Amino acid sequence: MIFVILCRDKPDHLDLRMEVRPKHVAYLDTLNAEGTLRFAGPFLDEAGKPCGSMVAVEAASRSDAEALAKADPYADAGLFESVDIRPWNWVFNKPENA
Repeated sequence: MIFVILCRDKPDHLDLRMEVRPKHVAYLDTLNAEGTLRFAGPFLDEAGKPCGSMVAVEAASRSDAEALAKADPYADAGLFESVDIRPWNWVFNKPENA
């Protein structure tokens, strides 16, 4: 099942995000190589600066998705103000249907 991890950064934490970004990208690269990552990217504020993240993962259960979210270097660094994890059904434009 796909779970979407929706993360909102703490206010005024762009410097921390940029500092930790290489570790975060390496983590997502690992998930991608394992076939766990479906898609990911940052949310942007009005100025076009990153202010949160959306990461979709393939996981057997919500607890597995929670473990993946907690292992993200951004989470470990305390970047996020909130994290919401939701099961998601990919209906339109699935890559395997292209």
